[in-house]
Amino acid sequence: MSVAALLAAIASAAAAALAVRLVVPPTPRLAARVRPYTAATRSALGIAPEVVAPRRSDLGSSVAVLTGNLVSGLAGRLGRIIDRAGDEALLLRLRQAGVDADLPVTSRLQAYRLRQLRQAVTWTALFAGVGLATRQGAATVLLGAGLGLVFGVSRERTRVDKAISNRRLRMQVELYTVNQLLAMSVRVGGVVQALQRVVERGRGAVVNELGEVLNAHRGGRRIAAALEQAAVTTPEPHAARTYRLLSRGVEYGTDLAEALRDLSEEIRSERVEALKRTATKRRAAMLVPIIAVLAPVMLLFVAAPLPSIVFGGR
Repeated sequence: MSVAALLAAIASAAAAALAVRLVVPPTPRLAARVRPYTAATRSALGIAPEVVAPRRSDLGSSVAVLTGNLVSGLAGRLGRIIDRAGDEALLLRLRQAGVDADLPVTSRLQAYRLRQLRQAVTWTALFAGVGLATRQGAATVLLGAGLGLVFGVSRERTRVDKAISNRRLRMQVELYTVNQLLAMSVRVGGVVQALQRVVERGRGAVVNELGEVLNAHRGGRRIAAALEQAAVTTPEPHAARTYRLLSRGVEYGTDLAEALRDLSEEIRSERVEALKRTATKRRAAMLVPIIAVLAPVMLLFVAAPLPSIVFGGR
């Protein structure tokens, strides 16, 4: 099968699918009708119910709206096929990674899936273009396109996973200082006042999460419930322990200063041990190139006199 025949078959299939899509209307979704009844549950999960009505000035031309809807629908279908965990789990991962934090919650998922679709299309076209440029067969071109699709899809997921890992490291570094500041502030006032002082004077990933806790509390939620929700959604286990400790202090009135200091020392000890393990691994890795360079030379020096010794050469 030639490349031209393959492209013609793909174009025919796409045209047939588009014709069926135009003739048969899509199945109406119940999300718009069910969303008002799920607002309380979504709020309990930390997702603010947002209803954004598009303005007429933002709609643009009909062609742009139709194209945008088609691309958004394709991105959503591709994302649901790849991420089987569901939209809520994906939103939680995006929140933990801090990706698109300046966007509304309802727009983060769409922005992520659009980037994922763009990466998939770009790398699929690139790999297929290389196969066509080198005059490969149809099977090789399809294999290259498949590899490009997998690579493009995995890039965005890898970016989110790396962002979560980096954010966890930053939070581990920040937690020692934040816990010390909280320990000093709770001696003067309550937990809410201590959180306000830290949020007003500090910067960082932990401070941002504490700011979200205060925003939820100002919105009418109990501070203990807001702290428990932050413990569930945070990517760092030590931060979750801090939030749960503050929540227990609010509920039962325990002395938080000593507990926060002990938690800070524990975090510091674990960080020191982790740095020691990393240093040991890197020291061992530094020996690998030295051994790789010196070992062949030493073997040559040792093996050079062996022929004369064995065969009695002069």
